[in-house]
Amino acid sequence: MTTPIPSPPALPFLGHITQIDKDIPQRTFDLLADQYGEIYQLNLITRQSIIVASYELQNELSNDKRFQKTVIGALQQVRNGMGDALFTAYPGEENWGIAHRLLMPAFSTAKVRDMFSDMYDIASQMITKWERFGPRHVIDPCEDFTRLAFDTITLCAMSYRLNTFYSDQSHPFVKAMGDFLTECANRANRPPIMNTLMRGSSAKYEADMKIMNDLVDELIEDHKKNPTEKQDLLSIMLNGVDQKTGKRMSDESIRMNLLTFLVAGHETTSGLLTFTLYYLCKNPEAMRKLREEVDDVLGEEPIQLEHISKLKYTSACLREALRLNPPATMRVVRSVEDTTIGGGKYFIPKDAVLAMITSKCQTDPKVWGEDAREFKPERVYGENFEKLPPNAWQPFGYGMRACIGRPFAWQEAHIALASIVHKFDIVMHDPSYTLELKQAMTVKPKGFYVHAIPRNRSTAPIAVGVSSSLLGAPYLAASRRGSQESESASASANGEKRQEPKHKLYVVYGSNTGTSQTFAQRVASDAPAHGFKATLGTLDSIVDHVPTDGPLVIVTASFEGEPADNAAHFFEWLQNLKGSEMAGVKYSVFGCGNRDWVRTFQRVPTIIDDLLAERGAKRMQERGVGDAQAAEFFQIFDEWEAQLWKALAEEYGVEVSEKDAPMSGISLKTVDPGTSRAAVLRQPDTDLGRVVENRLLTSPNAPQKRHIEFQLPEHLTYRAGDYLAILPHNPPRDVHRVIARFALSPEQQIVLSANGPTSLPVNKPISVFSLLSGYVELCQPATTRDLRALLSIQSSDATKAALDDLSASYAEKVIAKRLSVLDILEDHPDLDLPFGAYLEMLPPMRVRQYSISSSPLHDPQRPSLTVSVVESPALSGRKDPFLGVASTFLSGLRPGDMVQLAVRGSAAAFHPPEDVRVPMIMFAAGSGLSPMRGFLQERAVQKKAGRDVARSTLFFGCRSPEEDFLYSDSDLREWQELGIVDVRPAFSRCPEKSLGCKYVQDRVWHDRDVVKQAYDHQNARLFTCGSGKMAQGIKKVLTELIKESRSCSDEEAARLFERAIQGRYATDIFE
Repeated sequence: MTTPIPSPPALPFLGHITQIDKDIPQRTFDLLADQYGEIYQLNLITRQSIIVASYELQNELSNDKRFQKTVIGALQQVRNGMGDALFTAYPGEENWGIAHRLLMPAFSTAKVRDMFSDMYDIASQMITKWERFGPRHVIDPCEDFTRLAFDTITLCAMSYRLNTFYSDQSHPFVKAMGDFLTECANRANRPPIMNTLMRGSSAKYEADMKIMNDLVDELIEDHKKNPTEKQDLLSIMLNGVDQKTGKRMSDESIRMNLLTFLVAGHETTSGLLTFTLYYLCKNPEAMRKLREEVDDVLGEEPIQLEHISKLKYTSACLREALRLNPPATMRVVRSVEDTTIGGGKYFIPKDAVLAMITSKCQTDPKVWGEDAREFKPERVYGENFEKLPPNAWQPFGYGMRACIGRPFAWQEAHIALASIVHKFDIVMHDPSYTLELKQAMTVKPKGFYVHAIPRNRSTAPIAVGVSSSLLGAPYLAASRRGSQESESASASANGEKRQEPKHKLYVVYGSNTGTSQTFAQRVASDAPAHGFKATLGTLDSIVDHVPTDGPLVIVTASFEGEPADNAAHFFEWLQNLKGSEMAGVKYSVFGCGNRDWVRTFQRVPTIIDDLLAERGAKRMQERGVGDAQAAEFFQIFDEWEAQLWKALAEEYGVEVSEKDAPMSGISLKTVDPGTSRAAVLRQPDTDLGRVVENRLLTSPNAPQKRHIEFQLPEHLTYRAGDYLAILPHNPPRDVHRVIARFALSPEQQIVLSANGPTSLPVNKPISVFSLLSGYVELCQPATTRDLRALLSIQSSDATKAALDDLSASYAEKVIAKRLSVLDILEDHPDLDLPFGAYLEMLPPMRVRQYSISSSPLHDPQRPSLTVSVVESPALSGRKDPFLGVASTFLSGLRPGDMVQLAVRGSAAAFHPPEDVRVPMIMFAAGSGLSPMRGFLQERAVQKKAGRDVARSTLFFGCRSPEEDFLYSDSDLREWQELGIVDVRPAFSRCPEKSLGCKYVQDRVWHDRDVVKQAYDHQNARLFTCGSGKMAQGIKKVLTELIKESRSCSDEEAARLFERAIQGRYATDIFE
């Protein structure tokens, strides 16, 4: 008895065609594979296709006697331009056999080796271009690798130089080819009558084919006029005779195959190189190992032919990129006769079309493990690659119809990648970028940009990109001259000429959300006043180039124990130093972190601080320890910075006079007095998401929790467990408080200018309301630095006494009560603080990350958030309540509102297990349910698709079933009835309704046998999301569970807990 092949619900006549993503069809196929598993069936109007997504089935389909390559869908449309050439021929076509027999020897390893000098020639042109444009030039690697591959195939195969690196514009062929391939895919997914009626598209289609054919004709004509002794591919096609048939290739076959080489010969190689560069940028350890191998093999000389066989780790990096993202996304075959696959499980009729999703088959956890989606070149390095099961790695296809140009592409890719790594440090323009795709016939990264920093540079840091897709470093005029340098003001406030700083200072940061970058900017901005000229950059920009001609200030963060995106390469590099490489370096470190992540708090700053000292550097002051969730976070930095300047003054003998009054580095002028309203039309950009739904989940007498759904920009998608980073606005109430205090108009237009780096919008008009709403934090507690500035202003004796009292009892009266500068100014109207000086006191607006509460299997473009709205009595005693900035912003959104957002990946472990048969044990309270809802929604969709989904357990804490038992009457009830989850609540206000359990940890202890059974016998994965207090409670009860089971001491139980959670327990803790 065979099992029916599942199929998604379809529309009459149209089948599944409307479900296919029009821009990235591959995304749809991948999501359906996640939903339905290893096999499913689609009706695509003109064809029925069976989609395969597991290694086991791919291996079975890799049998030419049972399954033959078929040309169908988009590939069938490509025949309109390429006919019966090697790539698009139907099985058995004579021209394919003639071309294959003639050209196969030309692509042998020996023949390809003869092409080395031409390949290196083109690669050198690209390297020269990158050198010429310099490290601040933003490189589109996909475009340059396309030029590389295009020029390489024409020179090596046709002895013709296109010289695209000497032109600002890509060759017209490339644009025409891309449009042609895209239209082929579109035509394959339309009813034939529509293709006939769409005359404009058809005319463009024909015009694109003409452009491509014109180049082919030009190449052939040039070759005939200028014959070469070199037996290149075109010579073989023009002059060769097939020994089997005695026939030559026809003129039409030559044209079609030449066109095939131009298309296939550069499209896939450029994708391979771009994907590889992306993964190397995201994986510093792999980049370090690759660089070490290249340096060891090449030494000081350019790459030579004999080097290629020695670049084994380079090969592994290319293989691993091809495993994760093969540019050719699917391989399609047709069954020769009635048969079954999957050990007789699925019946396949004769002539059935089966399409293998190569990336899915190559990331099957049964072969590659639970970390199959991670980039680990070691798994395909050396003998590990040889030990793989048959047909586990198939990016070049299979059998007689496999890619004929594999040796050519492989050598070309090695030359290019090794040359790049030998010459440059590659840094992503946006270090927080995560992979997005674009698709024609093949897939490539979209929106991936890099900087190529020469490795033989000076030691000055280089700030080459933004630190966040939402909040980035400003582009300063000084950055176009070289480093970003904070320029000293030409004159002081009283008109005296300020002395030019004599000493260099290097300030580097590692930052994802912008906080560390802001602190670093502040140090750089303050430097001239303390006698230093600062250069600002990222930590990654000083890899192997740590400066010794001036002090080094490092401000960096830890994210769940890992470095920031723009510090990861430095962190990896530093950990692998062995000697006294840091001798001569003088440094100071300030670390940002969050104590809720107890095990990893300050891990990265601590390691950097310790390793610098161990490797010979001189520590100028004790490391600063900032806790982002503490109210005194900014105050701790102020105190550390004050000590920094004292240490530097002592070390370098700098004398700095104290200022008698606050000297604002921010100046402003009024552009529009606000008497007329400016009308500005703003178009949404790709970082804007649209609000679709915003509904209340709780009863009126409980703290608000809301369900908010967004429509993402088309190029974005997400995984269950990821974050949505939101750039909020301040509550209007607080904005109006500031406007009233400084007697401004909300519509008043001003222009800000600054002496040094700043996160404020400078040199452009902006309304006061927009500035205060979106660029600064208004309600952070005042720092002692702020209090000193306020005390220096002329004011009444009573005000000075009050400020002195706040300073003397700072922790009790400012930090504990969250007293902001605005609160103080409102309490003391006689403080005449300039608005510019006030702005300079405020930290920049920062992004807030929220766990996504949905699954892309439900809707890949429509993530949801489950948000607690923070509104509580003000600790300062003021009558107005304290409002959470981001949650207040989110709660006020209406459907249709546009929000600046970005998808941020979570820790690798914080996603549902790939194997749906593995149960999850989830611990959550309040809005900590958010990611768990996403996990369960994913499992529910998979269950409805017919997959064998394990039953998970959710321990959830809230007040009462009537007030805030989130989703209990909708999703959770449905999913319990579906059999995918067992919900075990704990009600803090009515524990009698939850078996006497008040908190989550109480319920876990009560039901500990369930936890033990799932963990010990079902290989369950554990997840916690909630406050630090709740997470500690869960840790304690799980440790007690181990203690009870093993009858051991507290110390032994704690040790066993740490061992037990390795690879099986993931947490997401919030304030």
